[in-house]
Amino acid sequence: MLAATRAVLFDLDGTLLDTAPDMVGALNQLLSEMGRDRLPFEDVRCSVSHGARALVQLGFPGISKPAFEKLRQRFLEIYRTRLSVETQLFDGVLGALEGLEAAGVRWGIVTNKPEALTLPLLEHFGLRARASVVVSGDTLAQRKPHPAPLLHAASKLGLHPRECIYIGDAERDVLAGQAAGMKVYVALFGYIQLSERPHDWPANGWLHSPAAMAELLATAGKALRL
Repeated sequence: MLAATRAVLFDLDGTLLDTAPDMVGALNQLLSEMGRDRLPFEDVRCSVSHGARALVQLGFPGISKPAFEKLRQRFLEIYRTRLSVETQLFDGVLGALEGLEAAGVRWGIVTNKPEALTLPLLEHFGLRARASVVVSGDTLAQRKPHPAPLLHAASKLGLHPRECIYIGDAERDVLAGQAAGMKVYVALFGYIQLSERPHDWPANGWLHSPAAMAELLATAGKALRL
């Protein structure tokens, strides 16, 4: 199955980058500004993949819609000032990407994160120029779980979706990848809530650690060489 792989596409938060420290930090700064208690990191980490809206809802449950929107905008303002203060690549990611490149397997990003936040992060880690395609949350009118962003990425690469692997840490990633006709793997080391059942998601495989993801990518590279 991996022998047909010509490209690997990744979600960003919780898959390639451990962005939780900065996103949780932004929420806690907002809570402090509003005179509320900060939340423990582990209580917030699992919600990071669901973006600003989910984090603000977690920090300010039951707040009115107009007040919520102001808080969401303020959260984004804070987060922009600390995009890469504590954010790191997951262990082994750089080596895995280098292995893909050496094998002639292209890679790219398909994320629901807005472009204004996605591109500076990729630039900071020296990945923007290396990625063959980047599809952000506002590139198209549709976002995951709609398959359009993944289909758009495959089209930009000149590939059929079945020639692509997609790796993400949310159910919407799996649903989007499946609907697009790609092979899909779940990054179990990402930001998955305790109430979720990721092994029930219709994926091709489950990766328990960044090392397991690196091993999958190495296998894909070797398969292409054969």
